[in-house]
Amino acid sequence: MTFDAFVLRKEALLEGQIEQWDLEELIEGDVLIKVAYSSVNYKDAMVVKQGNLAETSPLIPGIDLAGTVVRSKDNRFSEGQKVIATSYKIGTAHHGGYAEYARIPAEWVIPLPEGLTLKESMILGTAGLTAALSITKLEQNGLHPDGGKVVVPGATGGVGSLSVEMLAKLGYHVVAGTNKVEAHDWLKQLGASEMVTREELEESERVSIRQGEWAGAIDAVGGKTTSYLLTTLKRGGSIASSGLTGGVEVVTTVLPFIGRGINWLGIDSVTCPMKERAHAWYRLATDLKPSFLEETVNEITLTQLNDVLTNVVKGNVKGRTIVKL
Repeated sequence: MTFDAFVLRKEALLEGQIEQWDLEELIEGDVLIKVAYSSVNYKDAMVVKQGNLAETSPLIPGIDLAGTVVRSKDNRFSEGQKVIATSYKIGTAHHGGYAEYARIPAEWVIPLPEGLTLKESMILGTAGLTAALSITKLEQNGLHPDGGKVVVPGATGGVGSLSVEMLAKLGYHVVAGTNKVEAHDWLKQLGASEMVTREELEESERVSIRQGEWAGAIDAVGGKTTSYLLTTLKRGGSIASSGLTGGVEVVTTVLPFIGRGINWLGIDSVTCPMKERAHAWYRLATDLKPSFLEETVNEITLTQLNDVLTNVVKGNVKGRTIVKL
């Protein structure tokens, strides 16, 4: 059986090609899945357009996928069952979701939660999983709707926009950080109460501690933004860090930690334990499920992937993009 696959080859980096593959060419795994949808994430763009995260060649990228089990060597999954597989080594060292079929290790696969369709699960994808893990960990460290404002820099991105909507649904006062004035109405529709610019959330001069503004922050940006947020959290506040679009270097001191008892929480959506992952997906299908999923997604095909991934690297995207197989 042959099928369409978007393939990255190291000898031709920065441009994936659609090829006809056979099932036997797929890397070994326990569960063969007929893919219905995948999604587009910043990590996918780094794999295809920068190449530094691609650990094998040829590689089918796509760190997320959702579809139907064709056959399984593991008795936890059966033919016809709807499932999700995200992160781990999918799309970096193991063939991923940008193909009509995928073969995935059983320990990386999770049944589709009741309350979500396959399409909805990929509108959420790793971005939604990251947002859910962030909110859960913030709540475990004392965040609650009456505690004060929660800031979300990079609010028009996948993690950012979903975080805005989820937090607002839970009753939080959400401050969205973006320089895209044209996106203000959209962010307000998602539930943002206030807007701030990117520069207002960046470290411009070295200050160890500033006036406390935020009860919490969901930060997929990193760099100077994280440096600034650490100095402006209120007493006992927390920042959940999950991304690096703004850089990996953070300048800080111990003062906010020992003077205000703040928490800097790392969010790992790649290898987090299945128990945490399953709980996050349960919440994504229940109390954290956004209200505007179908209205905020851009749906594409494999033929449009190269152009979309280029725009992701340039920061010229808004919200979520899914790939229909």
